[in-house]
Amino acid sequence: MATASDIARPRPHGVPGVLRAPFEGRTWLEFLHVVTGMPLACVYFAYAVTTLSTGAGLLITFLGVPILAAGLLGCRAVGRLERARARVLLRLEIAEPEPVRTLQRRNGLMAWVGALLRSGVSWRHLLYTVLHFPWAVFSFVVTVVLWTLAWPLALYPAWQWVYPRYLDQPGIGWSEGRTAGWYADRPLELLAVAATGAALLLVTPWVVRGLTQVDRLMVLGLLGPSSLATRVRELESDRGSVVDTAAADLRRIERDLHDGAQARLVALAMDLGLAKEKLLEDPQAAAAMVGEAHGEVKLALQELRDLARGIHPAILTDRGLGPALSALAARCTADVTVTVDLDTRPAQAIEGITYFTVSELLQNISKHSAAHTARIDLWRTEDRLLLHVTDDGHGGANTTTGTGLAGLTERLTAVDGLLAINSPTGGPTTITAELPWRD
Repeated sequence: MATASDIARPRPHGVPGVLRAPFEGRTWLEFLHVVTGMPLACVYFAYAVTTLSTGAGLLITFLGVPILAAGLLGCRAVGRLERARARVLLRLEIAEPEPVRTLQRRNGLMAWVGALLRSGVSWRHLLYTVLHFPWAVFSFVVTVVLWTLAWPLALYPAWQWVYPRYLDQPGIGWSEGRTAGWYADRPLELLAVAATGAALLLVTPWVVRGLTQVDRLMVLGLLGPSSLATRVRELESDRGSVVDTAAADLRRIERDLHDGAQARLVALAMDLGLAKEKLLEDPQAAAAMVGEAHGEVKLALQELRDLARGIHPAILTDRGLGPALSALAARCTADVTVTVDLDTRPAQAIEGITYFTVSELLQNISKHSAAHTARIDLWRTEDRLLLHVTDDGHGGANTTTGTGLAGLTERLTAVDGLLAINSPTGGPTTITAELPWRD
């Protein structure tokens, strides 16, 4: 009986890929991309060259600027169309580039035209329309020639009869006069022509695939978002995650103070006030109340220490990750082995994130995994800090069933780190965290 995992897993195909290639949908989509690309590239090139040359020639007058802006705007429209073609025909997922942004406190048509002319995206789109034209023509010629040769030659035995019936010659070939020449009309010659066509038929899809790979690179490099813009977008997203995390931590601290230490201190003040009133009337009762207040002070101090440890533990500041992680492991319900191989200490921010990552993972082990043993390994590899946590629990950990692992993933992503989770049902669970090393 087939299981769900068997159905989801792709099954190996019995026919080799080199034999399937001429008949696969991917091959024909790529062929369609090349065939439609050539006439479109001619239109793009003519438009770009016309607007660029006209706008540049008229720059001595005011008319050149809006003509150049109109040309760049049209090139951006070309980019949208080419990205759509790449998504449909080349199965290329590409993000939209950054839009035109005017300077702050400036609006109006001229501000927008200036932003369009300053935009590197606009000029990269113009460069695409110019560079893509010769490549599209070359790809079109190579692809059409190979396909128009491969299929007729591969099927030659099926239509060879056309030559003697309608063309008055034995078959495909060439003539050297009335009597001399060579024609493929014998069985072995028919087979040789068909074999040549079949070889071309098998090679052509891979040639087309190589040609469209250049198209993919051009679309990604010239029509997609720049690496700098992508990085800025990631940093903006990470900054939002960091702000949300900090706000959540502040709310947690406020809640813990309000519900814990603050409530105990209020009760302590009331008890001490009552004890003061009874000090002369009933000294023994006052002494008992002072004793109870002393116990409340101890509990409040313990809660404040736990809260301070949750903000930034003193042992981490004073002694580093090794002793701090060992202290965390001592409070875990499982038997935890800690191995820390660090010659120097990373930046305080990285130490803090590593500490709280291990704290969250050990809490998950204590609460959810029912593990008996666990292991923590921490080491440095070049400019990265690697954390490896394993346990023998029942597994099933993921970022969708709770907020803990999802929050860790966001916190690590905010500092260019990552979190990899391998926790099949039944265990064991292996979680690897990678952070940048910053001295």
